[in-house]
Amino acid sequence: MQDWLTMTACDLGRGIGMGRIDPVELTETYLSAIDEHPHSDRIYARVTHDRARSEAAAAQARAKHGQRLSLLDGVPISWKDLFDTASIGTESGSALLKGRVPETDAVVVRNATALGAVCLGKTHMSELAFSGLGLNPITGTPPCVDDVEAVPGGSSSGAGASVAWGLAAGGIGSDTGGSVRIPAAWNNLVGLKTTAGRISLEGVVPLCLRFDTAGPLTRSVEDAAHMLALLEGGTPADLRGASLKGRRFADLQNVAKDDLRDAPRKAFDDAVDRLRDAGAEIVPLEVPELDEAMGLSGILYTTEAYGLWRDVIEANPDAMYPEILARFRAGKDTSGPDYVAAWSKLKACRAAWDAATSGFDAVLAPTAPILPPNLERLMTDHDYYVTENLLALRNTRIGNLMGLAALTLPTGTPGCGLMMLGYPGSEEVLLRLGSAAEAALA
Repeated sequence: MQDWLTMTACDLGRGIGMGRIDPVELTETYLSAIDEHPHSDRIYARVTHDRARSEAAAAQARAKHGQRLSLLDGVPISWKDLFDTASIGTESGSALLKGRVPETDAVVVRNATALGAVCLGKTHMSELAFSGLGLNPITGTPPCVDDVEAVPGGSSSGAGASVAWGLAAGGIGSDTGGSVRIPAAWNNLVGLKTTAGRISLEGVVPLCLRFDTAGPLTRSVEDAAHMLALLEGGTPADLRGASLKGRRFADLQNVAKDDLRDAPRKAFDDAVDRLRDAGAEIVPLEVPELDEAMGLSGILYTTEAYGLWRDVIEANPDAMYPEILARFRAGKDTSGPDYVAAWSKLKACRAAWDAATSGFDAVLAPTAPILPPNLERLMTDHDYYVTENLLALRNTRIGNLMGLAALTLPTGTPGCGLMMLGYPGSEEVLLRLGSAAEAALA
């Protein structure tokens, strides 16, 4: 049964379908693993034993009668602590929301439950989702799977850790500037950033409404496809026959390669070589307008975030981790005209990006230019915190600023991911490309 803790979600689902795995036993195995794990309290904010057992029992009954709702019916997953869950605390990693208990599930939770997913609990996250590091001295900082002294990436830190440490078959996170892809990359997982507006955010605690997205962190591309279907209540992408032969990728040179450290650079170059060996054509590409877009992100993110949270924050600022408080307050003095002008400029940059990348199936970049930073140093060295946080988010933010779908894959080098940037709404295409790339990188 311990093998169940490392199997892909889809393999677990197939085992249930063939009668080889009992959903109740599977859920109890995961709950026991959580309860006994030395880092459990750093990964899960709340474990939902009763809900998990009830949902597993229902999945067991459906399996016995041949009435399964989806391939993942009966498979246990975790939820980032910003997705509302009925009668279960949802605090978004912040003391500002301590004691917040929603009455209903978020739409995505409701969709997943309707297809049989089992809710194991709510995972820790960066405070109000406003950091790419996963450091949260207020509620809990999960450990990185390869180095317990390092942060795991954020803001979906516990989501990534829950899967990487064998405490969930998959995790659901959110991605506003990289918050699914960074913890996925740093914990050697697959992470899917969906296109803004595709997945319902009703019942999701917001950070920046125009950039917020929801997406899965998983052990395989197939899992990501099926968990996307859970979130939407839809049909998973068909990955059969996926191939890299004849596919054309852009290798993004500007922004993504700046200040790229040795391990991520080598991992990326090796991964690109393997994709080329599998039949892909890979062409270097620069998009000068991307530099301008990156310069706009400070105005766009902090202004909206502070606008949404100003009243709550200023009513009790001492409850926040000072680094996160400062980041929110950076949006305090932006004028309305400056914010509108920034969005107008970003739209022009997006049009330039679309034109420059139109001849490619996807754009490739290292998921993060750095490896997971040391937790203790982040806590004691302000300059290090600022530098590492900005670098952690730098490459992934490209996908959010350009309004894209994006996928990160493990390269085989610990903590180093390969990111594929696709067109808006191209998740199914991107998943097929990712499936073929996953095989080439294995």
